[in-house]
Amino acid sequence: MLTLRLPASPVPTPVRPDEVLLVTNADLREPANRTCWPVQEKYEARLTAALQQRFGRQVRRAHPVKTEAGHGFIASQREGSDVFAGIDPEAPVIVLLTAWQYSHHLAPSLAHHRGPILLLANFDGTWPGLVGMLCMAGTLTSLGKPCSRLWSVEFDDDAFLAGLDTWLATGRLEHDLSYLTPIDATHPLLATEAGQAGKQVGEWILRHKEIIGLFDTFCMGMINGVFPQKALVDIGIPMEGLSQSALLVEMAKVPAELREACLAWYEARGMRFTFGTDSATELTREQVLEQCAMLIAMARTAERFGLSAIGVQYQQGLAQSCAASDFAEGAIGSSERFPIPGENGGVIRPGAPIPCINEVDMGHAIPAVMMWRLLTSLGLPAETTLHDIRWGSEYEGEFVWDFEISGAVPFEHLKGGIAGATGYRQPPMYFPKGGATIAGQGKAGRLLWARAHYQGTGVVMHVGTGHAIELPEAEFERRRAATTAEWPLLNAVLDGVGRDQLMAGHESNHITIAYVPEAQLHDVTRAFIAQALTQGITVFAAGEVAGWL
Repeated sequence: MLTLRLPASPVPTPVRPDEVLLVTNADLREPANRTCWPVQEKYEARLTAALQQRFGRQVRRAHPVKTEAGHGFIASQREGSDVFAGIDPEAPVIVLLTAWQYSHHLAPSLAHHRGPILLLANFDGTWPGLVGMLCMAGTLTSLGKPCSRLWSVEFDDDAFLAGLDTWLATGRLEHDLSYLTPIDATHPLLATEAGQAGKQVGEWILRHKEIIGLFDTFCMGMINGVFPQKALVDIGIPMEGLSQSALLVEMAKVPAELREACLAWYEARGMRFTFGTDSATELTREQVLEQCAMLIAMARTAERFGLSAIGVQYQQGLAQSCAASDFAEGAIGSSERFPIPGENGGVIRPGAPIPCINEVDMGHAIPAVMMWRLLTSLGLPAETTLHDIRWGSEYEGEFVWDFEISGAVPFEHLKGGIAGATGYRQPPMYFPKGGATIAGQGKAGRLLWARAHYQGTGVVMHVGTGHAIELPEAEFERRRAATTAEWPLLNAVLDGVGRDQLMAGHESNHITIAYVPEAQLHDVTRAFIAQALTQGITVFAAGEVAGWL
């Protein structure tokens, strides 16, 4: 006879017909959770008032406020799993997101939950719940779990109230996704000159492979950024698994004089570093010298393994061990780069970017490496970067996005290049060891953008175009101050894709961009889509792109 001694499971409290359960998730880092908690309290109060006064519904928190911790967020996967073990699996659940959140805290439990799920975010730059919602939505898509999305600035506008009403009544909230047009694998564009060029690049990748080297994976809970290996192999972009401990070893091999030469090279070209003396709160030369060692170690690793691109997970362990990876990430992805001596002599890939897989996000790695290979083959500037879909607001009658990566971009993407870059200390709340960002205003120009996600083991990619805008100083500074002032900010308008379209259909908090000259943009986009189809990727054209393919 078998005798089981499993731990006792909690008995879920029944949910009344007029009740909605509230769950809220945030960071793994407690200083961030405490800082963001007052804003969460504000939006919880607004949501509670709307549900009670407009719809006669009561909010019941599914987990208590942790007074000893100074916040009421779920802050680990174990905590999230334990909370959902005590929830009625049929209950309607609102996941209220007002800050960055680690999706893996909740996603495994949400994937098993049978009741209606609404991901609700505040649309704010300083407290970007919208970023966390897009990440969670993309994660649930990757896990094959349907959910509903809703976002609002103040939780009192007509669209918010109508959306909430629909979800409460039906358990579903669907949005118009007609901005996304599926592109058939036999589309006539494949027969065009641009399509044939893209087809050749795609076939080359399938034959030769673009190997992406990742120093660990699974950054900041982004399940949607960790693709099945079969998905990567099938499209010709396999992964070389590297360890961040090995990165520290390689950094230690870089001598002091080479670190100094690297920093001096960037200073001589006009980059400004906001140096101070208190390493706990200010940027110091020692921090940037350590970042220079990381840059050199990353380039040497890319050369040793024959990598097309390289990325550093950085969170969580490495953040406690060395300065932030951002300066190294932006610098390695730039064509104008300190001449890094290889281990066997010679300069490593002079005058050419080594694509950086920021936050080891494979959904960024795929379009970034594909864009880099295509643009390089065409003799065009080939720098790429990831950005968070951070925020946005109206400016002179149109919606302008604020795309902002959490640290650095290639210098070629900034107004003024290296001389237009400022190195600020990474915020201590997230980065105890400091390190410089590469901050500045994104330069004006035409953009090709994309994002890959996975469904099962198949790769799906959204492809669109847009243009970056150089805003007047006052408006740019308003936006910079409303987001994270230490980080680079790109202001952009997407062709035929507005705020609510992107929020409704994008499967990530990230977007990948490359600058393409206006005269070549249409042909490059056609070639890129043909390249993706050749590699076996399911493609959706976003916004205006479908109209001129």
